[in-house]
Amino acid sequence: MFEAIQSYLPTEWQRTVEFFGTPLWWIPQWQALVLGYVVGDGSAWETLLRVVFLLPPVLVVVIAVWTSMASLYTLPFRAARTRFVTTMAYSWWDVGRSIWFFWVGVVRVLVLLAGWVWGLLKLAAQLALRALKTTIESPFVVLDWTSRRYFQPGVPWIAFLLILGWSALEGTIFTYTLQPTLTEVLSNITGFEPNPAIVTPILWILLFLLIAGSFACIEGLARAVRAKQVGQIVQMVFVEFFVMFFEVVFLYRELIDAITPWVAQQTGGEVQLGLWSTIALASFGWVGIRGMTWFLFGRYGTPALLAVLSRETISQEGAPAPAQLPAQPALVGDVIAALKQEVEWFKQEGRHVAELLSLPILQLFAVAVNFVVVIVRGEPLFRLPFQSLDDVLASTSLAVREGGAARRVSA
Repeated sequence: MFEAIQSYLPTEWQRTVEFFGTPLWWIPQWQALVLGYVVGDGSAWETLLRVVFLLPPVLVVVIAVWTSMASLYTLPFRAARTRFVTTMAYSWWDVGRSIWFFWVGVVRVLVLLAGWVWGLLKLAAQLALRALKTTIESPFVVLDWTSRRYFQPGVPWIAFLLILGWSALEGTIFTYTLQPTLTEVLSNITGFEPNPAIVTPILWILLFLLIAGSFACIEGLARAVRAKQVGQIVQMVFVEFFVMFFEVVFLYRELIDAITPWVAQQTGGEVQLGLWSTIALASFGWVGIRGMTWFLFGRYGTPALLAVLSRETISQEGAPAPAQLPAQPALVGDVIAALKQEVEWFKQEGRHVAELLSLPILQLFAVAVNFVVVIVRGEPLFRLPFQSLDDVLASTSLAVREGGAARRVSA
C-alpha cells in the first residue's frame, strides 16, 4: 500500500516520505502475517477455534498498533505529552486485560453450557426414574386400593378367588375335550385346518365366560326366589334351563361319551348308552357339579364377582368406608408449577448469561474505541473493565475533564 503511494511522489520526495513513514511502514506486512495465521488453512475445527479465540483479540491489537504508531505524529503538537503517553500506555494495559477477560469469558460460557447440559441430563434422569417408579408402583397401588375397596372385612374374597379358579379349571378341561370337535368344524367350514395356537386361547376365554355366566344365572335365580318375585323366578328358570341345555349338550356330553366305552366294557356290552341316557347322565352331572360348587363357594363368591364387574362395593354393614385410591403426584403439573415458581430465577439467569456473552466482546470493542478517542481527545471514552451490563449502559455518555474533576456530559 505504501509502495503504491510512494510511487506517485516525485523521486526527491520518496526518501523523505520513507523516513517519516517508518513507524507505519512495517504494519501492513505484520498485519497480513497475523491475520493470515488466524484465518489460514487448517481443519474446520482448528479454523473455528482460531476465529473464536484469536480473531477478536488480534483485531483489537491491530487497531491498537495502528493508532499507537499514528499517535507518534501528534506528539510534537500536544501540550500534555506526558499525560498522553501515560494514557496510551494505560490503554495498552486495557488491551492485555481485556484480551485475558475475553478468553476467561469464553471459558466461563463453555463451563456454563456444560453445567446446563449436565443439569438437563440429571433432570431427565430424575424424571425418568420417577416415571419408572410410578409405573412400577401403580399396579401395586391399584391392587391395594382394589382389595381395600372391594374386599372389606366380612366379604368372602376366598370364595371369589375359588369361583374364578373353578371357572378357569372347567374352561381348561372343556377346552381339551372340545378342541378336536371345534377344529374339525372349522376345517369343514374354511377348507383348511386352523392354527391350534389361535383357536385354543379363544376357546378357553369363551368357555371361562360361559361357566362364570352359569354361576351368575344361578345367583339371579336365587335372588328372585329370596325376593319371591314369581315373574323373575319363571324368567330365570327359563334362562337357566337353556344354560343347562347348552352346557350339557356341548360340554358335559363329551364327558359321558368318554366313559361310554368303559360302561360297555364293564357290562359286557349289555348296556349301551343312547341319546336320552347320555343326556340324562350329563344333566345329572351338571346338576351335581353346579350344586356342589354353588353350596361350597359359588353362593358366596358369585355376588363378589358381580359386584366387581358392576363396580359396586360389596362391604357388609358395620364395615369401614371404602378406601380411596391414593392420589398420585401429577408429574407434568409439578414440573409446570416448579417452572412457574422459578420465573424470577430464569430472569436472573438470563441476565447472567447475557453478561457472560456480551461483556468479553464489548470490552474488546471498547478498548479499540478508546484508542481512537485517545488520539483525538487525549483520554479514553470508556472506563474499563465493565463489571456488568449496567456499566455498559452507563458508558453511553462522553467522559470529559474540566478543572481536574471528571464529570459526564450527555453526548
